[in-house]
Amino acid sequence: MNKDSASYPDSSGINQPMTPEEVDPKQKREQKEELDRVGKGNLTANPGDRIDDSKSVEEKAQQVSVDTADITGDHIVVPTYFVVDEPDGEQKALHHVKDAEEISDVIRQARVDENGERIWR
Repeated sequence: MNKDSASYPDSSGINQPMTPEEVDPKQKREQKEELDRVGKGNLTANPGDRIDDSKSVEEKAQQVSVDTADITGDHIVVPTYFVVDEPDGEQKALHHVKDAEEISDVIRQARVDENGERIWR
């Protein structure tokens, strides 16, 4: 991983956008257009939260739910999916809302050794 990048690469090298600069400009534009068209007060979810099962794991990894300033003025980016490696070597994209419990389970499995390296049990 590039030390100047905040992207989170999983073990297979998929990078997820974690800073505003890493979010695809086309995705930003499409979400803004939808918010302008529908109106922020009329949405039940962020445009980026939508689940599209036809997308590949790589496409889901690039999908961003939130890309905006928070109440403190800090600009935050929240990926819609978190990509995890399954025990059989396959990858799975977990939706940050729908699969929150499973994401928590995965996080609980992570440990860090004395060298700061992530190990999984």
